[in-house]
Amino acid sequence: MPVDYSVFYRVVPVHPEAHLYNITCEINHPAANGQEISLPAWIPGSYMIRDFAKNVVSLSARDAQGHAVATRKLDKHTWRCAPCTGALTVQYSVYAWDLSVRGAHLDTTHAYFNGAGMFIRIHGQEGAAHGVALTVPEGEKYLPWRVSTSMTRDAVDAHGVGGYRAMDYEDLIDHPVEMGTFQTAEFEACGVPHEIAVTGRQQADLARVARDIARVCEWQIRFFGEPAPMRRYVFLVTAIGEGYGGLEHRASTSLLCSREDLPRAGDKEVSERYRNFLGLCSHEYFHAWLVKRIKPAVFMSYDLTREVHTPLLWVFEGFTTYYDDLVLARCGLIDERAYLEILAQTITRVWQSAGRHQQSVAESSFDAWTKFYKADENAPNAIVSYYVKGAIVALALDFTLRLATDNAQSLDTLMRALWNEFGIPGKGVQDDDIRWLAERLCGQDLGDFFARYVEGCEDPPLAQLLAQFGIECIAQASSAKPGAIRREDPNNARPAVGLGAKLGGGDEARVLQVYAGGAAQQAGLAAGDTIVALDGLRVARAEFDRRLGQFPIGTHVKIHAFRRDELMEFSVPVQALPEDVCQLGMLENIDAAQRQRRALWIRGKHAS
Repeated sequence: MPVDYSVFYRVVPVHPEAHLYNITCEINHPAANGQEISLPAWIPGSYMIRDFAKNVVSLSARDAQGHAVATRKLDKHTWRCAPCTGALTVQYSVYAWDLSVRGAHLDTTHAYFNGAGMFIRIHGQEGAAHGVALTVPEGEKYLPWRVSTSMTRDAVDAHGVGGYRAMDYEDLIDHPVEMGTFQTAEFEACGVPHEIAVTGRQQADLARVARDIARVCEWQIRFFGEPAPMRRYVFLVTAIGEGYGGLEHRASTSLLCSREDLPRAGDKEVSERYRNFLGLCSHEYFHAWLVKRIKPAVFMSYDLTREVHTPLLWVFEGFTTYYDDLVLARCGLIDERAYLEILAQTITRVWQSAGRHQQSVAESSFDAWTKFYKADENAPNAIVSYYVKGAIVALALDFTLRLATDNAQSLDTLMRALWNEFGIPGKGVQDDDIRWLAERLCGQDLGDFFARYVEGCEDPPLAQLLAQFGIECIAQASSAKPGAIRREDPNNARPAVGLGAKLGGGDEARVLQVYAGGAAQQAGLAAGDTIVALDGLRVARAEFDRRLGQFPIGTHVKIHAFRRDELMEFSVPVQALPEDVCQLGMLENIDAAQRQRRALWIRGKHAS
């Protein structure tokens, strides 16, 4: 093994057709009483126990002379190797068929992995420098494969194949790796080189993507203050038929998107799908500061063996969700109307979650491990997303700070204070630090705000707050589309009706979720029921809403449905759809103060 490292790994995608990696870990100075090794139970940024060790197919060890060393499993993710003389080599294979941003995937087209699911932790040597050799599969067809990762290069060839290094184990598992024949684009943002590597069949205009993402990156770097906290940054993008997701890292991000989200040559406008992709890039890049460097105190040294609870995910994900699309407006990629449309969609998602009356964003943060990441059919009635509700609380806090200080302070100044006072010095954020910092900035007691909207389940007074910034906010029935305000002629409008349930999108009208207080719940329908008839006539999913809408509000209609293999009859009250869709619009008849607040907010400026 290289003498510069106490721990050195060799990663070989040995059987792409069988989705198997072979990994060799060489430990120069194993523990004298026997070396313990383990794999993480979860990956930072995704708060659910994933038990990566379940993907280990085989594991063995040998000493420096090549003799077998006995290994014994201690628990679901920990092994102990017997004492040996000299260096210890552990060899193991990992099954990789998780096409997500969290795990590992391998086939004959590409290889991808996160270190948390691949690199065993050598107990007692986590703080040592770690070396890695990355190798492409054997065979002529794999000769064109390249490697893309933000890990520090040691000695690599023109394709990026070869040696890499990490400062310690935490650094080692914070750089996902992509191998294959991906397409790339490069750009600089505030002097920092950035790379976009896109895997999958697509026809994207990567030059345009690079130009647009560069604007996002430059704005964010300048927002927190130069220099950027990373020396190089990599966007690893996997484009498939349908998909969406991202996972943040200190110097890179893994993104999953639909190939239709990416613009093609000749496209001029920022389509809604491309806008969503840019928002995803913005979200994960913002995390390079917020959660990767500005961290909850309990994340300062990750315990990857168990759940690590914090009530602050509404800040680290909610604030990031608030800024991700706002950044697109501030750097000029979308106009104000498009931004308000996105904001209306976010507010609508909150309004349509009855669970927001049952769970606060602080509770949602704390219970992410068991509720948000393990949502069931009752989730809409029982939980709230700390992403979207956190974003709405962020908006309310931003406006509260601006109003209290005549635009001198805002969530922007709070973010920069977090960076300067917690991120740069590497100090963990305690549970009360956000409130303390906000109160220091505005000079007011914000106990009532945090009690009602963070620890409590109340909705922030968005309509009143937005009005002071020259924005009209109205609630429409669920049949309306969130976005710009659209006024209907009340003489022609007919009240829309609904079942109060989410139905499957296939041919069958299968009940997926039943909403609290709705018609379906009152009648006794349950998740899993398959509706086969409405008012005595067979009904398919495609025609259910239209047929139900023919009945007057207040009447009862018979619905027949199968529960398991039993046919059941329900008398369902016909109800009007709730007014839970947000529409936003620019107010014209506003005073100078409202106009100034709106301009300073959306443009990201402050009063001089």
